[in-house]
Amino acid sequence: MSTDIKVNRPTPIDLTDRPAFYDADSNLVTTMNNLEEGKVVLVRSFYSNGLNLLKELHVHLKKKLPNKTYQEQQIYRDTYRKLSHLILLEIVQHQLEVKKAPSIGWLEKLYPDTSEFHLPIPQVQGLNSSWQWYKKGISIPVLRNKIHPYYGTYFPTRFDHLEVFDNYLERYEGPKKAAYDIGTGSGVLALQMTKYGFQKVSGTDVNPNAIFGLKEFMGETKLSRKIELDHAPLFGKFDTPAELIVFNPPWLPASQEVDGLDEAIYYTADLFPAFFEGAKERLLPDGKIVLLFSNIAQITEVTKDHPIEKELVENDRFKLERCFKKRVNSASEKTKRDPHWRDKEEVELWELSHK
Repeated sequence: MSTDIKVNRPTPIDLTDRPAFYDADSNLVTTMNNLEEGKVVLVRSFYSNGLNLLKELHVHLKKKLPNKTYQEQQIYRDTYRKLSHLILLEIVQHQLEVKKAPSIGWLEKLYPDTSEFHLPIPQVQGLNSSWQWYKKGISIPVLRNKIHPYYGTYFPTRFDHLEVFDNYLERYEGPKKAAYDIGTGSGVLALQMTKYGFQKVSGTDVNPNAIFGLKEFMGETKLSRKIELDHAPLFGKFDTPAELIVFNPPWLPASQEVDGLDEAIYYTADLFPAFFEGAKERLLPDGKIVLLFSNIAQITEVTKDHPIEKELVENDRFKLERCFKKRVNSASEKTKRDPHWRDKEEVELWELSHK
């Protein structure tokens, strides 16, 4: 596969200063002090030492930080992320230097230009999990075949909204010549549309890994002729009028600048206005816009605003045809986050048309 897309990867670290070290015999209090002072800690001997240190970091933070409300949990996660990313593992010849470590194909695939460097252990964990998903594939209930998400690409782990969209497509009676999948991610919505007979789907994403991975996944198959991709925000290079424009946007408003996978979770203030402006220009007269959304921001009290409702009230571009809502499956009793939010959460499918 030929492409000029440069994929995102964890930034390799070349240590210039002598780090602190951690193994099974290290003093935990000293190690935690080092981390809170911003000092890098290098794991030695066994991979399991790094995993144990992450567990101890959780124990340490739970004693110091409240972790009940949604906002407190966010602070806890941010603090954990900051400190855990100071815990490094060494890579030599594209292999983790510690003993009994997993073999991760991404280390060679993503770093052909360097074979010796360091990475934070949470990023190593992410690379390892991603490699397993990529190699083994992931079954999505609404698709015939597994998907193989490329590293750094968002893929669904819950399927309620996909099932609602699948039911919509099953009953869809409009033309199926052209459609858009905005923010395609791992391509599930685009694949659903081709499953139901859409001849051409134009997919875009701001994440280069999503576009690179989908192109690799499709290869030279028939899918590559049905799904055209562009690494770009919103509609990118595409301006073809379409019968259906589909958007599964982020469900939470951003409180700070976002990038990477966070762009699949948090939306900026200009995202929805820009989407609706672009959709107005490309939607055929009798076409439909479908947005997949959730009430998660409202029930967690992050915001009272609903960006789709706001568009319908404040602008004269679209009218609501119908809105389907589905209560999500209850959270597992084993979940570490407060499960009562999930009892109130609904996924939403909004169908809009021209006024």
